[in-house]
Amino acid sequence: MQDFWNQRYAANETVYGKTPNSYFKSVIDTLEPSSLLLPAEGEGRNAIYAASKGWDVTAFDYSAEAKLKAEAFAKEKGVKMNYTVVDVNQFFSEKKYNAIALIYVHLSKKDRKDFHFKIANALVPGGLLMIEAFSKQQIHNTSGGPKSLDQLYSSEILLEDFASLEILTLKETEIILDEGSFHQGKANVIRLLAKK
Repeated sequence: MQDFWNQRYAANETVYGKTPNSYFKSVIDTLEPSSLLLPAEGEGRNAIYAASKGWDVTAFDYSAEAKLKAEAFAKEKGVKMNYTVVDVNQFFSEKKYNAIALIYVHLSKKDRKDFHFKIANALVPGGLLMIEAFSKQQIHNTSGGPKSLDQLYSSEILLEDFASLEILTLKETEIILDEGSFHQGKANVIRLLAKK
């Protein structure tokens, strides 16, 4: 799978575009800049936007090609971030963050539950978690995302995985995606905002 993503990032000028995810931007723009963690951040579009707004950004992905592109993009924009190559299964953080965003981070059931547990633990008290991901209904669309129901989300899954957090908003909705060449068209997504 790592080879797949390295090849995809290497073969395309940009995979998901250079502008931040609209939901991510809508939340970040309402917050005072502080520490932010962005797992599976790909080419850095969200990290670079947040860094440009004064956030102290830590990002990671398991694709070395994605890291190279993210760092080049950050240099082009004149911003700094801490970006490492780490598999989500090996993720562990002693540092706690004021905000964490999971933007289209899709994992198998076992990996997801373990990872979500670690993500909840990586928030400071009062810290915010934001998620935008494809819902189970996305299986009928061609606008991106996994082709396995096991890797798609439902409200019930997120409520169970993040039972330790206070759910501020949780909504399944249909949107029109326009994020690079691989997220285009009608999409069924789920958005969560939760507080520790």
